[in-house]
Amino acid sequence: MAKGKKIRVLVVDDSAYNRRAIMEMLESVEDIAVIGTAADGEEGLKVALALKPDAITLDLDMPNMDGFTFLRLLRAQAPVPVIVISGYARTSDVFKALELGAIDFIAKPSRHFSPETKSVREELVQKLGAVRLLRRRSLGRTESSEVAAAGGSQMRVAVVGASTGGPPALQRLLSSLSGDLPLGIAIAQHMPERFTRAFAERLNRLSAYEVVEARSGDLLAPGRALIAPGGHTMRLVRTTDGLRAGLSEGTAKDRYVPSIDALFESVAHAVGAGAAGVLLTGMGNDGCAGMLALKKVGAITIAESEETAVIYGMPKEAVEAGAVKHVLALDRIPDALTRFARGVEA
Repeated sequence: MAKGKKIRVLVVDDSAYNRRAIMEMLESVEDIAVIGTAADGEEGLKVALALKPDAITLDLDMPNMDGFTFLRLLRAQAPVPVIVISGYARTSDVFKALELGAIDFIAKPSRHFSPETKSVREELVQKLGAVRLLRRRSLGRTESSEVAAAGGSQMRVAVVGASTGGPPALQRLLSSLSGDLPLGIAIAQHMPERFTRAFAERLNRLSAYEVVEARSGDLLAPGRALIAPGGHTMRLVRTTDGLRAGLSEGTAKDRYVPSIDALFESVAHAVGAGAAGVLLTGMGNDGCAGMLALKKVGAITIAESEETAVIYGMPKEAVEAGAVKHVLALDRIPDALTRFARGVEA
């Protein structure tokens, strides 16, 4: 999008109350314009094709055509960035929507919300602002790569950070790794509380890795991936029997929770050159300082390329800071991690 141009938004929700609330949230924002609304997916698809919005906010549970069918048809006909607005009770639906092409989601506290819900408004405006950085050609990609199994017994450690666009990217990454790799993985994905457990369970079903939402004291092991729980920052700490997860609650002063920087810096300290850092799609600069810390101790640092990143924000910051050794398309990262786990320099 051209800088200075208003972001044209279509609001799709079967609740007239919610449509009005979302419009009121956005009306006061100078660089956002609500150009239309729709009460179900069928109407929303017609309006989207006619008005060609820059972004869409989407409810999932709607009559006539639900949000999932809407996403499938939209992706096939005219890919547009979609932000899902969903309640906490429908976490599995959120990840299904992300798999179908939605770029991000917002958790609402109940079925209805009001324009006075400041946190929801700020999050919505921030995520719509990310549309300006969006890599449109990467919308809707679902293909994945296959990698060979690896041998070896000495565990290596990979830390992965992601934000907007991260859930489907992480799914593609983990589902392409062999479960018998001598590689433990720790993940910081920007995500609110109560969603990370369902996300971990989903990844656990779809990959050969054992994927769990981390609890304090959890041991990192080969073939296991720990995901930082929403609302908490995870650090890995060296103990007598290996690396264990330490968790701390986020505070109002924290800019990003979970913090990618905190996780990466803890691994730079605890593991050093035997680690690999991977920074995937996302807006902002979380992960940049952590990648610098990893590179300083001799660890391998990998950033997702502009070619495949939904938003080339966090990777770009790290690349421009000189913190990245390899810039790779998403589908090349599993092979790089496999080689790293085998002790073969990429």
